[in-house]
Amino acid sequence: MLQIRTPYLIFLGEAHDQLAGKTGVGVAQWRPEACVGQMRLPGCKADAGLPDLTLEEAAERGAKTLLIGTTTRGGRINAEWQKLMIRAVELGMDIAAGLHDRIADLPAVAEAARLHGRAIHDVRHPKDAFPVGTGVKRSGRRVLTVGTDCSIGKMFTALALAREMQAAGLKATFRATGQTGILIAGSGIPIDAVVADFISGAVEVLCPANEADHWDVVEGQATVLHPSYAGVTVGLVMGAQPDAMVMVHDPTRRTMRGLGDRPVPGIAETIEAHEAVARITNPAARVIGISLNTQHMTESAALREIAETEQRFSLPTVDPARTGCGKIVDVLKAM
Repeated sequence: MLQIRTPYLIFLGEAHDQLAGKTGVGVAQWRPEACVGQMRLPGCKADAGLPDLTLEEAAERGAKTLLIGTTTRGGRINAEWQKLMIRAVELGMDIAAGLHDRIADLPAVAEAARLHGRAIHDVRHPKDAFPVGTGVKRSGRRVLTVGTDCSIGKMFTALALAREMQAAGLKATFRATGQTGILIAGSGIPIDAVVADFISGAVEVLCPANEADHWDVVEGQATVLHPSYAGVTVGLVMGAQPDAMVMVHDPTRRTMRGLGDRPVPGIAETIEAHEAVARITNPAARVIGISLNTQHMTESAALREIAETEQRFSLPTVDPARTGCGKIVDVLKAM
């Protein structure tokens, strides 16, 4: 499993807007204590709200990893970036990135890392060999975020839930399964890049047996009802053996991501489908709460939707960004 050294220097490059730097901005939002600063090139329009530093200044402040927190058009990495990466390696930093292109495939950067004994973490490209999943019951507790579609707020919900569980005195660890979550947590497994036969086994490695009162908060991926990505979700759900699941939904989304006019499935049928899959490896698995992503709604409309959803499904319903996850934490404390 990937283990990335902190603190980070967040590299935002020439990001043309805030969205282009969302990985770096997300890491700064959730792990500000793990960041010494940001590095922006001329023309950069993204801002993670961190001090602007040179590589040398970051090294003096103890930066251990240069984190590539932006994307490039066409996935290309320009020559100036490579020079900066080599200099970072010379200053004692590792390199971490969640790009589709591998930093390790850049000959000059890879050679510099080899010479200086530094690591390159291409978090979308796992190197580890994982076992086949067994479904054998293991100790510890696990809560998994699931959803009605892709890119709907499962990572945000899991991070918020883990933070509030810890604040409430529960033993809780966020377990990352996607590239941004891994860069936030500093460790994890990019589940959608694991060969299908080994997905459930990889999740068993990610959240192994633990103390009886310890909760792993597992970041969900996609949905078991998505025709394109359900294979990843099914393996993740079975490997997690969740005791509890939180259903994530965006009330304003009408069609499934990447599937044209295919409508987003309803909350009820999505709960039923995920519970059916989860109970193959944990017969007691159940959805214990709903997390709504209401970012595209007004405050009054969002609060009304939360209240109506809670009444309709008789499940505690929250929006982590507006209301926090307290209602769901209370359920977990009582389990």
